Amino acid sequence: MNLFKRNTRFNWTVLTSACMALALSLSLWAPQVQAQTTPPAEDTKQPVTLNAESVNAFLDDFFASTQTKPHYVGASVVVVKDGQVLAEKGYGYADLDKKTPVDPKNTAFRVASVSKTFTAAAVMQLVEQGKVDLQADFQTYVKDLEFDNPFDTPVTVENLLTHTTGFEIRDPQPDDLHTDPDKYITMQDYAKEHMPPVVRKPGSAYMYDNFSFLLLGMIVENVSGEPFESYMQEHIFKPLGMKHSSFMLNEKFKKQLATGYDATNKPVDLYMIEPTPLPQGGMLSTAEDIGKFMIAFLNDGTKDNQQIMKPATVKSMEQYRSSMHPLLPDATYGFEAPFQLPGAGSSSKVITKGGDLSGYSSYLFFIPEQNTGVFLTYNQNGALRNLLYSAFIQQFFPQYAEPVQFQEYTPQSAEELQRFDGLYADLRIRTIISKLQASGETSGRISISDAFLGERKLIQLEDRLFKDELTGQFTAFKEYEDGTTYMKEPYLNPYGYAKKGEKAEGFRDVPKNSPYAQAIHSLQSLGYVENNASESFQPKAAVTRAEFIENILKLSGLKPSKTTPPANTDWASHAAAGYIQLGYEMGMITGTDQTQFKPDQAILRQEAAAMIWRVFQQQYPSELFKDVPLAGHTDEWAVPAVQMMVKLGIYGPEVNVREDGSANFLSRKPLIRQEQAAMMYALITQPTDRIVAELMAAQQSEQPQQSSTKEASEGAGTSESNSEISPSPVTESAPPAASVQ
Repeated sequence: MNLFKRNTRFNWTVLTSACMALALSLSLWAPQVQAQTTPPAEDTKQPVTLNAESVNAFLDDFFASTQTKPHYVGASVVVVKDGQVLAEKGYGYADLDKKTPVDPKNTAFRVASVSKTFTAAAVMQLVEQGKVDLQADFQTYVKDLEFDNPFDTPVTVENLLTHTTGFEIRDPQPDDLHTDPDKYITMQDYAKEHMPPVVRKPGSAYMYDNFSFLLLGMIVENVSGEPFESYMQEHIFKPLGMKHSSFMLNEKFKKQLATGYDATNKPVDLYMIEPTPLPQGGMLSTAEDIGKFMIAFLNDGTKDNQQIMKPATVKSMEQYRSSMHPLLPDATYGFEAPFQLPGAGSSSKVITKGGDLSGYSSYLFFIPEQNTGVFLTYNQNGALRNLLYSAFIQQFFPQYAEPVQFQEYTPQSAEELQRFDGLYADLRIRTIISKLQASGETSGRISISDAFLGERKLIQLEDRLFKDELTGQFTAFKEYEDGTTYMKEPYLNPYGYAKKGEKAEGFRDVPKNSPYAQAIHSLQSLGYVENNASESFQPKAAVTRAEFIENILKLSGLKPSKTTPPANTDWASHAAAGYIQLGYEMGMITGTDQTQFKPDQAILRQEAAAMIWRVFQQQYPSELFKDVPLAGHTDEWAVPAVQMMVKLGIYGPEVNVREDGSANFLSRKPLIRQEQAAMMYALITQPTDRIVAELMAAQQSEQPQQSSTKEASEGAGTSESNSEISPSPVTESAPPAASVQ
């Protein structure tokens, strides 16, 4: 990528900046993290008999409802039962501009991580042939991969299938996305470059693991002696008549592929992902084709006299292999637990597979004992699948939504529950942080808070099982003798565990009563800074531009850019060059002279704010913060950024809000280390999504009143402007050449 081709860089930045924004909050790589809550279950009612007539009427009503329409541009769905297709329908548009309707037979979608179910099926075919042993070290079948495993337990094939490898996370990075159709990176080459170390004892914890399914794809290729894509075509797609399915985005599928859309209904440019093919998420398919697989799976692996798996193999793929609690199962071979329904948990009678890539979401679920399967795919990311799953279960199988009746339990004291106190970081997306604290003197209560839902209470039901008072969903804990504690909660990432941070040792130059101590010690606990009491933190040392960009990108879980900076830039040989380069590529850093970043210059607070704003404006429109009053002096170009930072609370105790509501951000002062720590802590703990949701709701409620006022004024012959209704954007003055605005 040539960073000096501004227009090209801008177009690609739309996608890579979205990755950064989602890394700071949510992840788009399957399965999508669900910050929204599942709709509350209705009172248990008599089920509607599932047949062609009832389910077609249900789907038409569902997709026509005002609650559902905002969640999709185009969608394709298929429902099967007892070996028959009951419904196969398309809704909305495959291409919004051309008004091309979705055709469930011919419109292809990126089904994303639903691909994993098919990769798992291929592995299980080899298992039933005796060519692969689930309990064997995966290196039996994949050679020449060097990685560190400090435990005396190997990573088995079963660990790969059940997301219990213990690997350090290796999710796709922005550099893995590209627009070159001729670029071909083999699975082997990609695995060698990105192979993760084992950081947890294999089998000890559940973490949704894309990389493990890349390795499974390599096992399929190595053991069968066939290229992965060819194996899938010959042994799964072809026998089932899945003529519109592939792991290769060739010319045929470019024509069939539905256009992906972002949250504002803008099309997402066509992109590719390394490696080629992509066993963990690269499958393209139609609803009709997935329906054929569903019929075979529910019929003991056979369709139209074509057997792709033996009955025992199918049964083994339906069985959950780990859980913190029976109400919270983790994964099977190729599937995961369904969304929790309030009071009912995740039914072990249902197996599901979700998937997301930028512009596409999917959901596959089976109820084997009802011989029923449903597949939904749509060309926009969002909560449509949550709504469909909940509505479908409540309509046809409400027995799976019935609240659990618990035995009488004496809650533990607040003192006993203090063992759960601390910060918990999601194993996969480290920026998802939950803070837990036993509730004072109250027995059986724990306070939990995070950056997405804010604070609420967990009510104890059993020794390590709690109910979230917000919606009645369950959170569970798992404790090991060595003190390691894991948590599984229903909202932010139900597809993995969160690990309790270490006890913070502090720094010798940070007093316990420092107003910045909580932020600094929290970063220690979570591993963002060294946890060593004998070290100095240097809390009042100035932060350089290079330090800030590197720390923020590391906080977001991103890796340095692979692109070599141009030789004429002043950061080309800097230790943080990869992160500075990534900052430019993602649009976090701009300026009139793109060769001069001045990496070792102290960063001003307004410059730091602008970097963060450049990312967050992908999610949060600056318009929401235009009325935030500022005190002190902020350069005009930085005003929108500082307004956002103030409103979202992304600052430390150095900023005071005055009686008139204005705040002095100290914009033109250099940022120092303790203030940076406070910003970082706020980024991972402030409920920014909730704050923005409240702002948007308030803005919407004000519009009718403002409109009425304007009409009345016009009727009286006034010339009042419409700035309150549609204000003009802030006019920015040109920043200096080396600005990071």
